[in-house]
Amino acid sequence: MVRLSNVVLLLSAASESLAFSSIPSATTRLLGTQLAAMAPLDQELESWAWSAGYGQIDKAIPAGSSGWASFRKVTVTNPPESDGKPVSFFVKSSSRSAEEMFHGEALGLQAMYECSQGEDSLRIPKVYHYGDFSEGKGSLIVMEYLNLAGRSDDRALGKAMAKMHLAPATEEAGNPDKAFGFPVDNTIGGTPQPNPWTKPNSGTQEWIEFFRDHRIGHQLDLAGDAYCSNLWEKDIAPRLHLLFEDLQGEKEIKPSLLHGDLWSGNIGSADGKPSIYDPAVYFGHHEAEWGMSWCAGFTQTFWDGYNAIIPRDEGFL
Repeated sequence: MVRLSNVVLLLSAASESLAFSSIPSATTRLLGTQLAAMAPLDQELESWAWSAGYGQIDKAIPAGSSGWASFRKVTVTNPPESDGKPVSFFVKSSSRSAEEMFHGEALGLQAMYECSQGEDSLRIPKVYHYGDFSEGKGSLIVMEYLNLAGRSDDRALGKAMAKMHLAPATEEAGNPDKAFGFPVDNTIGGTPQPNPWTKPNSGTQEWIEFFRDHRIGHQLDLAGDAYCSNLWEKDIAPRLHLLFEDLQGEKEIKPSLLHGDLWSGNIGSADGKPSIYDPAVYFGHHEAEWGMSWCAGFTQTFWDGYNAIIPRDEGFL
């Protein structure tokens, strides 16, 4: 990989207070020449690391790919720290735009990170950067690299999920108005998932409307089955409120941050703590998290941990 060692030597001789714009033109030209010689992703990573104060790219190791993105593990010469340890980065890149590929993922991870602070919480990677390449076509997202492993302690996972569900809806988590929905639409697997906001300080009635129109109703529209849609619209949707009659007053439904696609393939551990990934994040009723529980392999130990913090409601089946 092309390095910027010559540039670093020149810059280190300059005053620490010297702005980049005032670096002698010869140095600036050298930086431009070095960057121009790189592939677009290498160029983008080197430029980002330098501007973020993380030095140079030390290593960039391919870490696989999917049908829409390629992955790398990246280390830098002046890394930030997490829990006293130097951070490595996990980088996803795509030939498509950041708005299309990484905006929703970045906001979802940021929300889960904010709602998973403190002891006995989920291990969620911190997002450091995402955006379009400054030169050329493509985009990337840079997040903390986690040493992922298989599932560990199910009770700890249950407790950590309950803590995330109970975390307050805040501006830092992307929900200053305490509504149902999310700042952006996203996908659950390959299926589009609309997340329009309900009104501020939403409760049970707003959840019923959101769940009716943007979850079940939306899925039926995509399925295009006339019989099921007719059954839903005429017989089930008008009675949906009956399922929530007891969730009023002190039991009023409040927005909880949900992973949104919690099945066994999206659950693991990192650094001895439970971790969840590949989310379809939105704010909803916490019980909506368990729609995929039939393929998540939750044990009684998991539910013991979860219900120790959020007691099982009598109407939960």
